[in-house]
Amino acid sequence: MDFKYVRIQGKEIASNTMYAKGVFSMCWKLIQEDNVEEEDADLFREIDAWFAENLPFPEPCKNREHAVCFFKTENSEEVLKMIRPALWLLEKYNHPYFVVYTNTPGEIIYEDKYQVVVKTDYEFVIEEIKDSYLPYNPDSL
Repeated sequence: MDFKYVRIQGKEIASNTMYAKGVFSMCWKLIQEDNVEEEDADLFREIDAWFAENLPFPEPCKNREHAVCFFKTENSEEVLKMIRPALWLLEKYNHPYFVVYTNTPGEIIYEDKYQVVVKTDYEFVIEEIKDSYLPYNPDSL
């Protein structure tokens, strides 16, 4: 079966979309948490810069809407070639990911030559755990 769309995503859920984090979010998190060697961080910055220069930045993503991106498989050969080093980084740092293929990604709210953006159905935000809740001691009740 031929698939029209592909998304590289992890196991963790993004709090703003309630959808699995994408490859860029996963790599940036590794860098922000200082979990990668500087040379590897520079490699990902180059990958990110290439995408910023060569692919449109969809308005729904700029506006941080409840939406996620899928690459189109029909013209994504160059895009997927450029993303492979990011997958290598995820593997090097033992960060699990999935390559998800589909023909029905959801309600498309943006489309260009290389990608579609689909609306996610969630309209709520997860609140971070407050320090005052920790540590929990059931004996103190």
